[in-house]
Amino acid sequence: MKMFCRVLSLTLVLSILVLSSGISCAETAEGIIREALNALTKMSSEKDAQSMAKTLKGAYAVAIVPSFIKAGFVLGGSYGEGLILKRENGKWYGPSFYNLGGGSVGLQIGVQDTSLFLVVINKRGVDAFLSSKTKLGGDFSVAAGPMGRSAEAATDAQMKASIYSYSMTRGLFAGVSLDGSVISISVKRNEEFWKGAKKTDKDGDGKVSAKEALTVQASDKRILPLTKALDDFIKKAQ
Repeated sequence: MKMFCRVLSLTLVLSILVLSSGISCAETAEGIIREALNALTKMSSEKDAQSMAKTLKGAYAVAIVPSFIKAGFVLGGSYGEGLILKRENGKWYGPSFYNLGGGSVGLQIGVQDTSLFLVVINKRGVDAFLSSKTKLGGDFSVAAGPMGRSAEAATDAQMKASIYSYSMTRGLFAGVSLDGSVISISVKRNEEFWKGAKKTDKDGDGKVSAKEALTVQASDKRILPLTKALDDFIKKAQ
């Protein structure tokens, strides 16, 4: 009962602070894609954005949360909707949609809206986005993405984490740690985006799983502007 009350309080605090701040969230799958493209466009112009481009160049996938909202008043919470695209042999697959959230307790107050970019550098990291619910950390290690000279020197052998995260808040571009955050598949957004795509529903159950979504090449006109922007961004590392 106490745990339920804490969760309820956390939810109410997060909702009230977000509403009072005027921050809005995407209401559709296509909205998430548009916001992801906008976030990538803004981030690409940042001074040290090339660091992420170098990390992304050899990655297995990239996940973007265009609006990751962190709010708190003693109790703190964070939440955002995002998408993941798998990359194989220079081609993009997906998207699959997911939610990212977490909670904390401590001295904190206010609301912060951050764009997150999660660079997945191995197949193990991709698995974190294929389970119904996955807690980052431990088996699915996540670390702040290398910046500057660290990114210049980084190689697959030297990178120990499965996922490297970058954030951009009000023009400040930096690495960020997300240990303890929880990834959950957004069944609603996947069904919304892939509705009517029979070739994606390979097991014929009428639903599109995250795994199925990431086997389909990203050729839908709704996702092409984002994949093109990602390809152009990766060229910064060359």
